[in-house]
Amino acid sequence: MENTEHLKTNPAESAALPPKIFKRYFEQNQEYRNQVWQVLCHDFFQQFIAQNDAVLDLGCGYGHFINNIASKAKYGMDLNPEGGSLLHPEVKFIPQDCTKRWPFENAQLDAVFTSNFFEHLSDKNALKLTLQEAFRCLKPGGHLIALGPNIKYLPGEYWDFSDHSLPLTELSLAEVLEAIGFGIEQCVAKFLPYTMVNKRETPLFLVRAYLRTPLLWRWYGRQFLVVARKLAGRS
Repeated sequence: MENTEHLKTNPAESAALPPKIFKRYFEQNQEYRNQVWQVLCHDFFQQFIAQNDAVLDLGCGYGHFINNIASKAKYGMDLNPEGGSLLHPEVKFIPQDCTKRWPFENAQLDAVFTSNFFEHLSDKNALKLTLQEAFRCLKPGGHLIALGPNIKYLPGEYWDFSDHSLPLTELSLAEVLEAIGFGIEQCVAKFLPYTMVNKRETPLFLVRAYLRTPLLWRWYGRQFLVVARKLAGRS
């Protein structure tokens, strides 16, 4: 029988998807997925990241974000053993549990990005430990940018993915970020649609139009967007 106390002391282990599930979710339409992320990075997320920044993609998966964002120093952290082979040569891969101390100095990073990752953590303590490490490693004024499925608008569908463990809303994530010492800059309940798994490919020009039209987010968005900044004077 599995030791649940061990799971509590290593809470992020559930964030590593079994390879078969990982491939089932994410190997579909890889070329198209990458094209969508090129648009997301260029048309939206690049506004938070400067050319000389050091950026970590937390739960980097196939590297769709970190491979496409423009920055000087790029890192990807993931427990999936295949992760390193999916990243571009300029991205340094860090295969580790995100709740353990990260291999960065204090205030080394300018931005931490994560997409559809926090819901895979085993519990709220794992989330807190992870966010504390992000806070330690970010420079004052540095950003944490988080996307994730908003259980407020996906009460049933949220659990259709067997690896989802931690239910979150934009407000619950913002609350723990503020408790750690972040200031919230954006807290959007509805941003992107829920998933690209088993969905029709949307033309890229419509993706660009969607990003420019927040009114559409209210109709189609099911993922939250939270952008937090490490406040000056906090350590």
